[in-house]
Amino acid sequence: MRKKISIIGAGNVGATIAFTLASHGIASEIVLIDINKNKARGEAMDILQGLVMNTPIDIYAGEYECVKDSDIVIVTMGLARKPGQTRLDLAQQNVNITKDVMANIIKYAPDALYVVVSNPVDIITYTLIKACGIPAERVIGTGTLLDTARLRSIIADRVNLSGRNVHAYVFGEHGDTSVIPWSITSIAGIDLVTFIKEDKDIPNQYLEQLQLIEKDVRTSGAKIIEYKGATFYAISLAVKTLCESIKMDNNSILTVSTMLSGQYGIEDVCLSIPTVIGAKGVLRYITPALSEEEHKALMHSAESLKKVIKELDI
Repeated sequence: MRKKISIIGAGNVGATIAFTLASHGIASEIVLIDINKNKARGEAMDILQGLVMNTPIDIYAGEYECVKDSDIVIVTMGLARKPGQTRLDLAQQNVNITKDVMANIIKYAPDALYVVVSNPVDIITYTLIKACGIPAERVIGTGTLLDTARLRSIIADRVNLSGRNVHAYVFGEHGDTSVIPWSITSIAGIDLVTFIKEDKDIPNQYLEQLQLIEKDVRTSGAKIIEYKGATFYAISLAVKTLCESIKMDNNSILTVSTMLSGQYGIEDVCLSIPTVIGAKGVLRYITPALSEEEHKALMHSAESLKKVIKELDI
């Protein structure tokens, strides 16, 4: 199955996504587009020359018009988050960049699915829908997809099990107001609290560490930025998972950022809840019952994003 993917932005994130998609055979054709044309050319050449030892694909640097006939356009351009800077601090700067660049992209790929990686991802996803006029079902932000992976990894490490056996999700904003609904977190069909209580090999003090786990999930990205200056490997794998779901049309349930229209009483804002993703983009939502406290936290996350949106020129 042939699939053309265009990546807007050839920085650390965009280039790593290109490498990950190419090495996993997610696309048959990849276009890298960047204001720094030589950077895009260099990244494309580097990946292409290594693919002779893998499944060969067509990967090259191009201009805006090269996005024509793309099945997926991945949006990664924008200013990088700096140490100590929140994702929302970036908002207006990256909204402006997004509107300028997307005006040149959409006319060549009006029917593509758009995957948003640029931060703040919930705000940029909203911008593509509201300011750029792309139908909501065809705009998908990576949202808390990576946060969910981090959560499962941390829980799996604490209980000494494979992360594939952990069913846990992060809802809401990809940022400071994200929500972990512990009431629906489970292992092998057993809710997490009961699992910990009944497993004699797991100290009960872990129950007291749920808030610490939540903090670890929220601060993981900032810690990585502090240590190495940027994050790009993990997000590239998250994007690979999302693009694979689109390519294979396998109706995966992913916590991605999309425009809600009444789910949990929330509308006109982009944030993450379990979402069914297929070849046509957003297919439907899964809305498990939340505790009263969790629902309030999710509403707070939505209102926090709406407050930022009102202060921006979108």
